[in-house]
Amino acid sequence: MNINILAGGPTDLLPNLSNYRSIDDIWVGVDKGVLTLLSHKIQPAVAFGDFDSVTEDELEIIKENIKELKKFIPEKDETDMELALNWSLKQEVDLIRIFGATGGRLDHFFANIHLLIKPILARKMIQIEVIDQKNIVYLKGPGKFSIMKNPQLKYISFIPITMEVENLTLLGFKYPLNDRNIPLGSTLCISNELINDYGNFSFSKGIIMVVRSND
Repeated sequence: MNINILAGGPTDLLPNLSNYRSIDDIWVGVDKGVLTLLSHKIQPAVAFGDFDSVTEDELEIIKENIKELKKFIPEKDETDMELALNWSLKQEVDLIRIFGATGGRLDHFFANIHLLIKPILARKMIQIEVIDQKNIVYLKGPGKFSIMKNPQLKYISFIPITMEVENLTLLGFKYPLNDRNIPLGSTLCISNELINDYGNFSFSKGIIMVVRSND
């Protein structure tokens, strides 16, 4: 089972949501993202937020259409997205996709990216992806991983988010690496590309951000 979370970021950055609709998937709305889901005729199973970004009339529409509405006061310790993600991580789920989390305020964007570390720190085998029209972003802890070619997202970047990522190896890439230590702040692994239908990457220590993107 997958969970798809839609936040209230700029709608012009959203991918085609119909590409992610499956009968087994659960949709979660966050704040104004609930209205976006309803406008796409997607029924959220649950909604989270303080809803300070919607009008009173819009809030009434949300209340009329959402059976499980978790409304919070604006003065709280977690963002609306973190509340939705915490709920999602407690479900029996393999993949969590987050939409509507890019663009707009940079503090919200960086906070959303930092949330991707939660299952890694909790040692849960759940991948979280932030997706918009031009990017897919996810984090990986130490291990060996395969990555498939996607012509719509030709560039692949590997960005350390810990002080160092040790023994990074890239196979099947235009710019290969072999057991290279990559320090925080390095741009060495930006804008790589696959030369085959798939490639492999591995590392022994640290946490790395994988960004698949296109112009």
